[in-house]
Order: sequence, then structure tokens, then C-alpha cells
Amino acid sequence: MRETEPRTMLPHAAPASPYRRLLLFAIRRMAVGGIGDAHAAHAMFTGFGLGYRRPLVLLRALMAELARVAATKLTVAPCCCTRMTHDEAMLLELIAESPASPEAVHEAMRGMLQTRTCLGALMSAQAVAVAFHDLGMPLQGDCVSRNRDDPFLNGDKA
Repeated sequence: MRETEPRTMLPHAAPASPYRRLLLFAIRRMAVGGIGDAHAAHAMFTGFGLGYRRPLVLLRALMAELARVAATKLTVAPCCCTRMTHDEAMLLELIAESPASPEAVHEAMRGMLQTRTCLGALMSAQAVAVAFHDLGMPLQGDCVSRNRDDPFLNGDKA
């Protein structure tokens, strides 16, 4: 039996942003356990507090829409992996960029899902990104909160 090198299956590092990591965890749990997965709901509740319901429902809608329109299977790694598949990395990036550039995201999403149109998935992705942003967890760019006094972030090796 031929072994596949992990870096070829999981070519991307996990996101540095805690907000994208939360989204990745919820996507992985829903991909494996269905859109009603309790672990995904708990993670969203833990991350958002009492405002968890909106992003959770919108992410469920996105996952259902992706499953409905995709003409190919998207590869998802187990929740414990510290690396991402190409499909996961692309999906996270598309969700984050969907409010800013919907045309480009639609084209990329069409290619990823191998379908003629996926406007429902695009709208769902935009809704998820806006919900995260509205609740103080923006997915765009480098959203890692930085502590100026942290020597490791400033390049000082104390």
C-alpha cells in the first residue's frame, strides 16, 4: 500500500486568526457530523456567546448549499489536524473575501464546486462573513489580536 505524504494532502497551515480557526472547526464538524452537529454549535456558542445563533444558522445554510450545488466532493481534514486541505483553505478564503469581491469569489467558487452557477452559495458565504464581522470577528486579512508587550510578536527573543 502506497503512503501519501501528509504535506501533499494537507498543504496549508491552519489559519493564524482565531476567528478563521473557529470557522474552520465548525466547517469540519458539520462536514463530518451534519449541519446539526452539537460540537459545532457548542464551538460557535463558546466563540460568540449569546450572539451565536445568527452565524451558526448562516453557516448551516452555507454548508447545505455547498452540498446541494457541488458537482465534486470537497476534501475536509479531521478536526484535530493543524493543517488544512486545499479545499478548506480555498473555502475559508472565499468566505472571507466574498463581501468585498463577489464576482471574483463567484468565479473561484464555480471552479471549486465544478458547477455552472453557485449564487446561493455565494450569498450564503457573504452572509456568514458579514455575521462574523458584525459580531466582532472579522475574517478578512490578518485578524490576530496583537499585544505590543509580547516579546515574541515584536521580534525580541527575551
